[in-house]
Amino acid sequence: MIELEGLTKRFGTKTAVDHLSFQVRPGVVTGFLGPNGAGKSTTMRMMLDLDNPTSGTVRIDGKHYRELQEPLKYIGALLDAKAMHGGRSAYNNLLCLAQSNRIPSSRVGEVLDLVGLTQVAKKKSKGFSLGMGQRLGIASALLGDPEILMFDEPVNGLDPEGIHWIRNLMKALAAEGRTIFVSSHLMSEMALTADHLIVIGQGKLLADTSMADFIHQNSRSYVRLRSPQQEQLRDVLRANGFTAVEAGGGTLEVDGATTEKLGELAAENRLVLHELSAQRASLEEAFMQMTAGAVEYHAHGTDVHGAAAPDAAGPRWGDTTKGA
Repeated sequence: MIELEGLTKRFGTKTAVDHLSFQVRPGVVTGFLGPNGAGKSTTMRMMLDLDNPTSGTVRIDGKHYRELQEPLKYIGALLDAKAMHGGRSAYNNLLCLAQSNRIPSSRVGEVLDLVGLTQVAKKKSKGFSLGMGQRLGIASALLGDPEILMFDEPVNGLDPEGIHWIRNLMKALAAEGRTIFVSSHLMSEMALTADHLIVIGQGKLLADTSMADFIHQNSRSYVRLRSPQQEQLRDVLRANGFTAVEAGGGTLEVDGATTEKLGELAAENRLVLHELSAQRASLEEAFMQMTAGAVEYHAHGTDVHGAAAPDAAGPRWGDTTKGA
């Protein structure tokens, strides 16, 4: 388990991480979300003693990282896949890590096989593609067979097969009771992978909750109906206390109702329905709603002459000019 208590990091007058307290528990995949500049990378670096906190503490299974005698056996991390010696082969990069933590050299071959790099084990890592480098970084995290794993953007550069593989790997490791902590900007992938979410904005904790509760609390869910008898349907809904909003294309949207209840009403009144579907917001929509007031970097659309586009006003998440 990873425990943060009052974790704070200041760079001069800038507070990057502001009194963060949360726990990353075993047995689930915990997603770590936040807009660019929210403090995610700084937080993960402090977890591994790569940055010293201004105040507060981080404990890995009750200990500070620096107190772990052979840390790769406790926690494996992928923060920067490029942080490998380019002049060494994939095998030798991992062998050096293994020797520094008294990990048997046989484990090197095992993790290379696990990540699909056996055929290029003797090739220098400087010639690797982005995806191959990412797989090597994942192999280094798995090297000590640790109970805790941290991944920052693990699917970066991976092809669809690789994305599917790492997603299933993280779920399988969590199912074994391990602690999995993963940061990513890919909302669609996080929605398929994480069970629990930690969300921060401007260094502060915004949410510490399950995936389902996060989406429910920060987004709108409704039922969509479409009928050739739209006016009669609207009257029936109004008579039963439901407000229907016209959404174009001949559809109606109703909040605060279930498909079962609306289907029964339509049947009782002999109304034909061409569509009856529950609509639930995506993780991305819920995330945008939650973090709207915590976005530090705003991107604005421009036309070919550099002028702001008419619809460019308002917050935009996803600016790539500066990382977290």
